[in-house]
Amino acid sequence: MGNGILVIAEHEGGVFKKSAAELVAKAKALGLGPVTALVIGHAGGAELGGFGADAVLTVTGGDTSRYSVATYVSAIQAAIAAVNPAAVFASAGAQARDGMPRLAARLGLGVGADVTELRLDGGALVGRRPLYAGKALADVRVSSSPAVFTLRANAFGVPASTGAAAPVSALAVSVSGALTKVVDREAPTSSVVDLTEADRIVSGGRSVASKDGYDKLIRPLAGAIGATPGASRACVDAGFAPHSHQVGQTGKVVNPSLYIAMGISGQIQHLAGMRTSKIIVAVNKDATAPIFQHATYGIVADMFEVGPLLQAELQAALAG
Repeated sequence: MGNGILVIAEHEGGVFKKSAAELVAKAKALGLGPVTALVIGHAGGAELGGFGADAVLTVTGGDTSRYSVATYVSAIQAAIAAVNPAAVFASAGAQARDGMPRLAARLGLGVGADVTELRLDGGALVGRRPLYAGKALADVRVSSSPAVFTLRANAFGVPASTGAAAPVSALAVSVSGALTKVVDREAPTSSVVDLTEADRIVSGGRSVASKDGYDKLIRPLAGAIGATPGASRACVDAGFAPHSHQVGQTGKVVNPSLYIAMGISGQIQHLAGMRTSKIIVAVNKDATAPIFQHATYGIVADMFEVGPLLQAELQAALAG
């Protein structure tokens, strides 16, 4: 049985994602021993000590500056061998979905995927995760050592940094099992926070009617409150918004503090991607739309009339 928790700290070009601090802080709060952050493709990470990291391991050089599943899995395997943790935490994003099943198969580990709650019960970690598109919740225990959990972003919150610095040391890694090679990477052109980490999201449905309607209604409302624009699958399939904006079972799973659904009916595929949002505001002309069964606040009205009014009120509230 290991001791402590290993946290995979994701970053974008050396800038740590919010989930990195969130996972480190949660790991520290559980009190299972020392918290070690693993940083792949970046030589820094001392600032994670301000959120509870006791040590930072870095893997750099070679192809680590570009994500590849072989490097990701080999780095985590080497870190597990180095620190012998009781548990491994990773953000439930694209990298973990790609790499954690391979890590589990290689080391014979169990994985509690996409958990939104995590607690200790008799000294054992118990994760709670949505099932059946969020219709049910299941408590998951992992009997393997280390126990692996992927945690949904925004589930636990990020405390203020104490300003402490964690010691950083390099970890030597031998990459094995590489079947592919990353030859180039296209960096995102948008400056807004990625949907999976966004604290506020404004999404539009097919009833925005056009790309112009989406750009004139959803993007300004999102920009006014520092939110990330999103969309339903129907909106994306119609070509009104890019696929990177899609929220739902076949898009991105999100967990913001505020989710504003404009003209979205609330079919089960969409609910699967946003049902755990803390506050859901729905605007729809159809009073029988399923989204109202899950909304914290519902407005039965034309979104093109309500949108500008809502934008003005939210701007005024934020300014005050």
